[in-house]
Amino acid sequence: MSLKVFLEVVEIKTKIASVFPFLVGALFSATFYHSFHWGYTLLFFVAMLIFDLTTTAINNYMDFEKAHSKTYKYQENVIGRENVSPRLVRQMIVGMLLVAAVLGFILAYLTGWLLLVLGFVCCFIGVFYTYGPIPLSRMPLGEVFSGVTMGLGITAMVVYINTTSPDVMYLNLDIASGKFALTGNFWLVAALVLAAVPLICTIANIMLANNLRDLETDIKNHRYTLVYYIGREHGIHLFSYLMYASYVAILAGVLLQVFAWPLLLVFLTLPKVRQNLAAHKKELPAPHSFVYALKNMVLFNSAYVICLALSLVWQWLR
Repeated sequence: MSLKVFLEVVEIKTKIASVFPFLVGALFSATFYHSFHWGYTLLFFVAMLIFDLTTTAINNYMDFEKAHSKTYKYQENVIGRENVSPRLVRQMIVGMLLVAAVLGFILAYLTGWLLLVLGFVCCFIGVFYTYGPIPLSRMPLGEVFSGVTMGLGITAMVVYINTTSPDVMYLNLDIASGKFALTGNFWLVAALVLAAVPLICTIANIMLANNLRDLETDIKNHRYTLVYYIGREHGIHLFSYLMYASYVAILAGVLLQVFAWPLLLVFLTLPKVRQNLAAHKKELPAPHSFVYALKNMVLFNSAYVICLALSLVWQWLR
């Protein structure tokens, strides 16, 4: 397998979806919790990226194995189109999964065992999102699983590894003498969830846009997604509502003093986002319609990250 084919199997261009929660988690740790650890953060990034590559490879492999259309299997799916050995893909998946698991265990040992619990839940959803007799992506809750796992899960884990000291830790799992206790601060957890809402919504919209575009193809391949049950028209409305909910979360965060005032600059992206929403609705179900979900996610979350960075600079200058 060439490097070019490998990068296509793991869809390297889509990894931006997991980078944004990582960056938000790191910057939110520094701005709200005032705690940051370079070493732990870099180690987590490597483990997260490898696991993200793994789940995408699983997705392409399962789509190849379960495809009912020979046109899709041998002309559209990269494994069939490039004549890649399915056995080689399986070996690659297992290898990457083991590397990510080892890095995760090391990081949990260094920071706290709750990370292992959070990581296991996210990994379980990530693997079975496309693997198994009834993958989660073929169910009507695919958007929920993808949005919460990446938007909240990655953000929560990044914040966790950066808040290991008792005075800033939002959750802690104590294990001693066969007993365990989970303790935490409700308001610190609530602040984290609020910060993750825009990520949850924009990442869920990526899956929703994909399902809105591919409704007829998904039905042929026995994929009964949320759009199949609610219809394309209601799906389009949901797509817009999720995008606007991201702005509501930012405004609520500023009013509740979870965010500093520079986060209000995110609203400068609203006109362009509204324009993209209108273009997305107009072009459905054309293949190009999907690009507007990516544009909105990148635009909004780039502004989110930049504004968090500005908040950090403002805190230093005060």
